[in-house]
Amino acid sequence: MTSILFDAALNDYAAKLSTPQLPILNELERETYRKEMQPVMLSGHLQGNILQLISHLLRPRKVLDIGTFTGYSAICLAQGLDENGVVHTIELEEERSEIAQKYFEASGFSHKIIAHYGYASEILNTLKEPWDLVFIDADKPNYAAYYDAIFDYLKIGAIIIADNVLFEGRVLLPIEEQGKNEKAMNLFNEKIKNDKRVEVTILPIRDGISIIRKIAL
Repeated sequence: MTSILFDAALNDYAAKLSTPQLPILNELERETYRKEMQPVMLSGHLQGNILQLISHLLRPRKVLDIGTFTGYSAICLAQGLDENGVVHTIELEEERSEIAQKYFEASGFSHKIIAHYGYASEILNTLKEPWDLVFIDADKPNYAAYYDAIFDYLKIGAIIIADNVLFEGRVLLPIEEQGKNEKAMNLFNEKIKNDKRVEVTILPIRDGISIIRKIAL
């Protein structure tokens, strides 16, 4: 689940005065809201702009997207790729592939996006690439495991973007009132803070995004 943690009017204002998302992403967003039970899992305009911006700044060759959903984040990440770059995107629910593949084709990035379906923990064992950029937006209890699985394959200077790290603001609840997801996010956030191999900044937008940069092996 994804929520907006600050005033909805301010969110709308920020979106209105930010660069518009691609028309194909508007279409993807509309179809996702028509067909998916939890459409708010979609990255959306402002978060998508952040993914695009970081991708454009890095010009990555190897990008990993853990949590395809209907393909929005993969398309955003693909926009800044190096000429020979590729996005590997992982989704558990293969029935979502119809929407994702449709929009990969329509966006013109299908040749840059490789989709994998199944458990991320298993797929990551087969993907040992020198990652430049990673986006984690999947099952919250496994964030720390995904981080550990990819870390040794990250280049120095590589960026990890982790979504939902404030989990609807529920990370502030007393521990006895927290569910498994907010507990997992608190543990993940503490893990990253205490990892001297990275620098991290949590952005309190939408549902909370961590920007993590690898600085040491």
